[in-house]
Amino acid sequence: MEYHRLPCIFPHQDYNLSMFKKKPNQNLSTTDLRRLLVEKRRSERHERLERFRETGRVVTLVSGEDEATWEENRVQSLDEEESVQENVSKKRKKWIGDGFLLLVEILAVVGLIFVLFNGLDILQELNREVASALEQPTLTPTPLVQAIVLPSGHTPPNTEGGSQFNKAEIPEHLLPSVQSYMAVPVPTQSPGQAIRLQIPAINKDVPIVEGDGWEQLKKGVGHHIGSGNPGQPGNLVLSAHNDIYGEIFRDLDQLEPGDEVTVFTKRENFVYIVTGTEVVEPTQVEVMAPTEKATATLISCYPYLVDNKRIVVFATLKTD
Repeated sequence: MEYHRLPCIFPHQDYNLSMFKKKPNQNLSTTDLRRLLVEKRRSERHERLERFRETGRVVTLVSGEDEATWEENRVQSLDEEESVQENVSKKRKKWIGDGFLLLVEILAVVGLIFVLFNGLDILQELNREVASALEQPTLTPTPLVQAIVLPSGHTPPNTEGGSQFNKAEIPEHLLPSVQSYMAVPVPTQSPGQAIRLQIPAINKDVPIVEGDGWEQLKKGVGHHIGSGNPGQPGNLVLSAHNDIYGEIFRDLDQLEPGDEVTVFTKRENFVYIVTGTEVVEPTQVEVMAPTEKATATLISCYPYLVDNKRIVVFATLKTD
C-alpha cells in the first residue's frame, strides 16, 4: 500500500466559515472572499483526511501550527499580489491622466500662439487702415462750372464808370453760369502750387495767388483753379491785368520764343520756355484745356486800353 504525506487541518484554527456568515455578501472585500475560499478548501481537505483514517490508511500528519503558518503565508501572498495589481492599475490611470493633461496643455499653447499671430495680423491691418485714413494727398481742385470766357476780362480804365468786370463779353443766357463759376470757393494753397512768377525778358517778378476772379487779380497773377501745378504734367494757366492793378501783363506781347518764364513753389522752381503767342477771342477757352505734358499758358486782356480780346502766351517746361 502507498503512503502519502498530507497536511492535517484541525477545527480549532482561527479561520472558519462562521466568521464570514455574519457579513452580507455585498459587504465582503476581495481579501475576505479569498480567505473564505482558502477556508473552504481547508475544510474539504480535512474531510478527506477523516475518510482516510476511517479506511485504515496510515498517514503522517503535519502539525496544526505548520498548517496555520502555511495558510497565513498563502493569504499574505495573495494580498501582496492584489496590492501589486492595484499599484499597477493606479500607475496606469495616473499615466493616462498625465497624458491627457499634457495634451490639453499642448493644445492650449498652440491656441495661444494662434491667437497671438492672428492678433498681430489684425493690429497691422488696423495700423494700415489708420495710416491710409491719415494720408492727405494733394488734390487738384476742379471748378464746378467750366469757364465761359477767358479770365482777366474788364472794361478799360478810361471808359465811363472806370474798370469793372466786363459782362458784355458773355452771352446773356450764359451769364448765370459765369456767376456760378465765379462763386467757386478759393482753395488754400498747397506746397506744390505756384506762389511767384519771374519773366526776365519784361522785367517782372510778381506774386501768384489761387483763383483768377476779379478780387484775386487785384493781388497779383491768378492761378486758374483746376489747372496744372508747376513742373507737373498738365496746363498751368496764369492770368493778370494789362492796364489796371499794376499792369503786370502789359508787355506780354513783347515775349518771343525762347524766352524763359520761371514759376516758384514753396519748395522749388521750374523754368518754362516760350514757344509762341496768339491773340484770341474772349470765348476761346480751349486754350485753357489740359495737356499731357507740362505746359504753361499766360493770359491777359488785349490790346492795351481796349481790352476786347485776349493775348495768350504758350510755354513748355524746360528739361535738363
